[in-house]
Amino acid sequence: MATTPVASVLFVCVHNAGRSQMAAGFLSHLAGGQVEVRSAGSLPAEQVNPAAVEVMNEVGIDISGSAPKLLTTDAVQASDYVITMGCGDACPVFPGRKYLDWEFDDPAGKGVEDVRRIRDQIKDRVESLVAGIRQEGHSGRADP
Repeated sequence: MATTPVASVLFVCVHNAGRSQMAAGFLSHLAGGQVEVRSAGSLPAEQVNPAAVEVMNEVGIDISGSAPKLLTTDAVQASDYVITMGCGDACPVFPGRKYLDWEFDDPAGKGVEDVRRIRDQIKDRVESLVAGIRQEGHSGRADP
C-alpha cells in the first residue's frame, strides 16, 4: 500500500546541477517516501555536476539519472516548502508556502574534496528538514 507524502519540497538553484540535486537526492533517500521531492533551476545546466554525482555515490545515493530542470511557477505552486540554495534565485511567491534560503558554496568548478564538504553541509540541513516535517506531521502549506 502506497503512502501519501505528507509534504512536498522544491529545491531551487540557478543551474540545478549541484547543490539542489544533492539536496533532492538526500531528501528522497532520507524521507522514505514521506516527502515529494522536486528540484529546478532558472537557467538549468546541460547535466548534473559530475563531482556532485561522484560524492553522492560515495554515500550510497545515485543521482546520475537526474537531469537539470527548468523552474516553473507550477512547481513552486505545487510545493509546501521552497528552498533556494544560496544562489540568489528569484522564485514566484505564493501564500501558504514555507520559503527557506540555504547558503552553500557553489560546487561548480570545485574539486571533489570541496564538493564533499558541501555535500556534508547539505546532508545536515536535509536531516533537520526531515525531522521538522515529521514533527509537524503535515505539510507546511496553509491551503488545502
